[in-house]
Amino acid sequence: MKNRPKTAQSTMAMRRRLPPGILALAGVAMLALAAPAIAAKQARQPVEAVAPREAGEPIMAIVSIKSQQVTFYDADGWILRAPVSTGTTGRETPAGVFAIVEKDKDHRSTMYDDAWMPNMQRITWNGIALHGGPLPGYAASHGCVRMPFGFAENLFDKTNIGMRVIISPDDAAPVDFAHPSLFVPKREAIAAVPNRADKLSAEAEEATRAADDAKKAAAAAAKEAASLPVSLRKLEQQKSRADAELAFIDKQLAAAKTDQARVKAEELKQKAAAKAADAAAQLDAARAAAQPKRDAVAATKEAAKAAATRKADAVKAATDARLALEPVSVYISRATQKLYVRRNTHKPAPDGGGEVFDTSIEVPVTIRNPDQPLGTHIFTAMAKNDNGLRWSVVTIENGDGARNALDRVTIPQEVWDRIAPTALPRSSIIISDEPLSSETNYRTEFVAVLSSHPQGGFITRKPSAPMAVASDDGWDNGGFGFFFQQRDPYAQPVNPRRRGQYQYYQPAQPMQRSFW
Repeated sequence: MKNRPKTAQSTMAMRRRLPPGILALAGVAMLALAAPAIAAKQARQPVEAVAPREAGEPIMAIVSIKSQQVTFYDADGWILRAPVSTGTTGRETPAGVFAIVEKDKDHRSTMYDDAWMPNMQRITWNGIALHGGPLPGYAASHGCVRMPFGFAENLFDKTNIGMRVIISPDDAAPVDFAHPSLFVPKREAIAAVPNRADKLSAEAEEATRAADDAKKAAAAAAKEAASLPVSLRKLEQQKSRADAELAFIDKQLAAAKTDQARVKAEELKQKAAAKAADAAAQLDAARAAAQPKRDAVAATKEAAKAAATRKADAVKAATDARLALEPVSVYISRATQKLYVRRNTHKPAPDGGGEVFDTSIEVPVTIRNPDQPLGTHIFTAMAKNDNGLRWSVVTIENGDGARNALDRVTIPQEVWDRIAPTALPRSSIIISDEPLSSETNYRTEFVAVLSSHPQGGFITRKPSAPMAVASDDGWDNGGFGFFFQQRDPYAQPVNPRRRGQYQYYQPAQPMQRSFW
């Protein structure tokens, strides 16, 4: 009995026998001991916050997996913060670089039993998104980033397709940054862009009309000449029969043994000879008439081909001029030793969902000490200043420092000469050890995930299926017909290969270098 534990009733009885003062002191002591732990736990819980100033357009969002928090930034700093719930163990939210590619106010999941994902802002086509959802206070999603329902609703109309979303394993924030390799725009170049775009658009429209006319002329000439082979074959057969008949009568004439037979054969021969001569004349005339038609087919075909080339060049020049009105994003990969450029055309994707991004620049770069890590650094033009642009940097994986990483990359001068003079705020340069994910295609900005961190939520989803691209030879729908000529579904073809635990982007064919 002496070793029997005290029951709850006996414990309460003992407490009732203690003087009130001792009980009060004990309670205070227990609260004092528990207070630091409670305070620490509360301090770790992110809360919603709004910057005490007027907010501008959001430029980027940074999700901290460690702190379970998302922070949105405009040109002057943070504007909104909120707690989030990222992916749970085995379905972790991928850490890396993304951008909003689609928005849906009332989204229903096609992957998780029609689950409601209100105010969904997609960042990959295989199903990773920011959206409203329940927040238990810890990572609990299947890979998406859940935000408070009200926060997601208020945020929805403030963001745009293409806004950068950075998912960091740890806490990260943009830091002011300057470097001579960053874009330095020229005011006169930016000022000249609208007039140049209008002029080139007009030239593209004229070239398109000329190409259409040339194509119609070539089709008409080909149609007219299409019946030539049949008619010529008929005349050739007619002449062959006439010649054969004449030859047969010649044999009859040679074999005639009486004058009467010879006279009859001579009469038949004269008729046959006239018939053969007439067939030969018709054939010669048809052949003579056919040659100009054949020449017309060849000439109109060449003219149509030349007009189509002029149209393509004019449309491309106009497209490039219009793209100069958009922020430009550059991705430099140590894994592939290449530089990629993306700009949003704002043309709706023909297969539904999202917008089309220009993918016409992909060139090799030289990286000093390519075996040494660079890290992953996102440089962003936050706003204009007296020097052109004010930049920040966000580092989400340490390898080399941001400045050293930029120093180690030698960027082709022709790329900088082409895009730097008209660079605008929200332009960016990303340097990373990682290749582009296979999720990067013609209707995404850059998608790159950190291979050194869990990617469960990314792996459990199938990569986006190849999508059919419509054909649009005209200068319609905002003037970006160039992107919709017949071609492979991916503007930059992908050949997924395993690297670590996920697939990554790899060109399957050499890119055309006519861009320059």
